Amino acid sequence: MQFSRLGSSELEVSRVCLGSMTWGLQNNQHDADEQINYALSQGINFIDTAELYAVPPSAQTYGKTEAIIGNWLARHREKREQLVMATKISGGGVSWIREGAPICGQSIIQAVDASLSRLNTDYIDLYQLHWPNRTSPHFAKHWPGMVTFSKVDRDAEIESMLDILQALQTCIKQGKIRHWGLSDDTTWGINTYLRLSSEHNLARPVAIQNEFNLLHTKDWPYLIENCVHEDIAYLPWSPLAAGSLTGKYIDGARPEGSRWTYMQRNGLFRDTPQANQAVKEYNSIAKQFGVTPAQLALAWVNQVDGVTSTIIGATTMCQLKENIHAFDLHLSEAQLNDIGAVLQRFPSPY
Repeated sequence: MQFSRLGSSELEVSRVCLGSMTWGLQNNQHDADEQINYALSQGINFIDTAELYAVPPSAQTYGKTEAIIGNWLARHREKREQLVMATKISGGGVSWIREGAPICGQSIIQAVDASLSRLNTDYIDLYQLHWPNRTSPHFAKHWPGMVTFSKVDRDAEIESMLDILQALQTCIKQGKIRHWGLSDDTTWGINTYLRLSSEHNLARPVAIQNEFNLLHTKDWPYLIENCVHEDIAYLPWSPLAAGSLTGKYIDGARPEGSRWTYMQRNGLFRDTPQANQAVKEYNSIAKQFGVTPAQLALAWVNQVDGVTSTIIGATTMCQLKENIHAFDLHLSEAQLNDIGAVLQRFPSPY
């Protein structure tokens, strides 16, 4: 297993980060235990979760994933210091989480304590803001007219961001979190937090996790270049486009028990004719190279300049083993050129 430094922090994280959002709905405690134990045996030291999980989110599953990880940690205290544990505070708009209120300093304090309790740990290595308070151009809102930036009250937004920074600093001083990061944010969000942290002598963000995969490359090159030069770890989530890049949803297929059989946004906005055609072509390339479509997609993300660690998830051990093995692969220049030819025709098909 290869490792990279987590942005400007001192932490070294595996190039593979074990995602957990299916634990508590599609996967139970036994499944999670098995996945964590196997991941550690393969050298993975980085686990990502969120208070929002399991997914698809609901009031009934809220906090379940953190509790499942906490159950494992309670039985493996000796392994806690070997792990880099990351979790996230939910943004506003989720009615059953703090009545849908946006993130503020007070909610940071409350949410950190709640996550620590569920996780059965004294500290969180990386604490992330799941999405910003302003309307974020993520979750397929990438086209002109879908987000109106001029309606954002810039001064109020910056005041809110400073309040959040001050609360994060309090948690760091108390030893409850070691570092903090962003999720589903933009270059402006990163740089505004960097400026505020410098001006007020507060902890700077060390990482951002955004969606990034062969069907969704909008962070390249601008945001990723910014991360490289500002020493911000870039952590792609959904490297398989919610399972689409495995090929299992081609032409409307819906395998029993798969994520897209659950009513949630993760599959719906990715299911376009253009994405379907792109996936067919990537599947053909994978067959030609003698690897699975999932491994092709994961190996490609891992080789993108600026990527620190890729967040993977699986509902079965077979999938997990296949995915982890992808990071042993090295795509040749010829293979990358073949992939790039498809990528140029379908740069962001959803």
